[in-house]
Amino acid sequence: MAKEETKQESNISREQMVHLLNEDLAREYQAIIAYTVYSQVLKGAEYMDIARELEKHAGEELAHALKISKQIDYFGGMPGVTPKPVKVSDDPQEMLKADLENERETVAQYRQRIRQAEAMGEFALSEILREIIVQEQDHEMDLSDALGIDVPLPKSIDNGRFAEFAPTGKHR
Repeated sequence: MAKEETKQESNISREQMVHLLNEDLAREYQAIIAYTVYSQVLKGAEYMDIARELEKHAGEELAHALKISKQIDYFGGMPGVTPKPVKVSDDPQEMLKADLENERETVAQYRQRIRQAEAMGEFALSEILREIIVQEQDHEMDLSDALGIDVPLPKSIDNGRFAEFAPTGKHR
């Protein structure tokens, strides 16, 4: 049954790919906004390093959005303009946890998109997505370091749940 579901997920049309890429684009917009805001509102010496990293992440997410938009156009679609909702909080730890969860979701979705692109014979798209995943996983590591936790297992392995956000002393 699992193989059949995976095969069905992989057999998608160009129109479905446009829809899915627009969902990915909405997550990139969400990340741009979140990283821009969080990088400016994180206060205190303990957050200065991660605030600088988040500024860099915002620029990297913009580059991802441009690449995804180009692929949407290639597939004959129009890039969307609406971001996914951005979680805001007065608690810096909650902001970083929200960012980490968003990165995990993004990586999981891109992994699925790679399988779908390859099933369609769209190898250029799968390569572009692989390059994006490398940066997204770096973002996961930066956020995990800032939270003092291990990088969580990929969503496909742990069913999308964090075991807990307790510091472990073992990361990266």
